[in-house]
Amino acid sequence: MRITIPTARILAALLTEPDADRYGLELMQSTGLASGSLYPILHRLQEAGWLEARWEQIDPSAQGRPARRFYRLTPDGAVNARQALAELRAQTSIPGATPGTPNPAW
Repeated sequence: MRITIPTARILAALLTEPDADRYGLELMQSTGLASGSLYPILHRLQEAGWLEARWEQIDPSAQGRPARRFYRLTPDGAVNARQALAELRAQTSIPGATPGTPNPAW
């Protein structure tokens, strides 16, 4: 799985509550991503087995809104997401720098 910055944002958002169901609008708000970026990534994560999706079981006319599609990390997906984010952090850190120290180039 290729981990881009937008993918890392989604994984980080999902990892805040790995057992919680999250829906698209909620993920767009927490990641700052537009739907055109978010949904293709969610689809790729689902195809890779990192994410499972299900439709909300409601009566749309009674609720006055369409059913939401919920997303949740699979157990393997949560492990893979943590590992991928740790690798990304390691790749972007400055050798010898104290963790948490700002990068002077930024």
